[in-house]
Amino acid sequence: MSEIKLIGKYIGGRCWDVLTEKRMADSRALENFGYKVYSQNDEDGILHEIFRRIGTTTKEFIEFGVQNGLESNCHFLLHQGWKGLWIDGNKSYYHEIRFRFRPVIAKKLLRVVNAFITKDNIEELLEENAFSLSPDLLSIDIDGNDWYIWDSIQKCNPRVVCIEYNGKFPPDIEWKQAYNPDHIWNESDWQGASLRTITQLGNQKGYRLVCTNLNGVNAFFVRNDLINDSFFDLQTPEELYNPLRLELAFAAPGHHAEFCLAEQEGFASESDYFPSEEAHQKYLRLSHPNLVKRVMRKLK
Repeated sequence: MSEIKLIGKYIGGRCWDVLTEKRMADSRALENFGYKVYSQNDEDGILHEIFRRIGTTTKEFIEFGVQNGLESNCHFLLHQGWKGLWIDGNKSYYHEIRFRFRPVIAKKLLRVVNAFITKDNIEELLEENAFSLSPDLLSIDIDGNDWYIWDSIQKCNPRVVCIEYNGKFPPDIEWKQAYNPDHIWNESDWQGASLRTITQLGNQKGYRLVCTNLNGVNAFFVRNDLINDSFFDLQTPEELYNPLRLELAFAAPGHHAEFCLAEQEGFASESDYFPSEEAHQKYLRLSHPNLVKRVMRKLK
């Protein structure tokens, strides 16, 4: 155990750091393999290691709540020969994705849908837009109704599920937010479900919890028929719990992302990503490239 330092801030309590340190001494702990390329936290590395242990089949993904796609769980998979579906309810983000990811969209490797997901429309959205209903990965991050959406998905049979949980609640607590089809997260703790509640749903659907990431944001589940001895044999979700460590941040090496760099043949310069030269010039005139949403509003 590392030396206890009675300074600074412990998120949720010292006990969770002790639990994490003990678990990570075991080679089965997936946190040891986490890293960030385009994911928000260390999900890129954790997903890579999960699929190294169980293999891939379709190399297809489905992801909800991607914003503009640049910082998402499946962006890096496009560099690894995957294809998939993104759904986001924000119209501005949808238009951003349409030009930021033009290479992979043009090669029909990425489908993008602008829709506000509810438990009543999710099945229809998947049936109409997914490449198939047997993807290798389903990633759910809609900042609220995540539990209800996974519960409502009946026909889609992913091999791995990554889903956000509310790490503020200790792992022995059952809690989920009341369902509201119009819910939009206000950055308070009115969000999602506890790890225990998410794990119970996963068990009912035939999945085992295999990891949570270090800053307590996402839980990773593998379908029961794919579990092998490279994963922990768990009795309770407490064994894999990480609290919401908001002060723990992951940074990708290198410069920030502005465009998808996968499948770039034929996209030799920044201007190739824009639907017109006029749109490109408007983008260049902005004081900062991250203000590109202004351009997209004008282009709609």
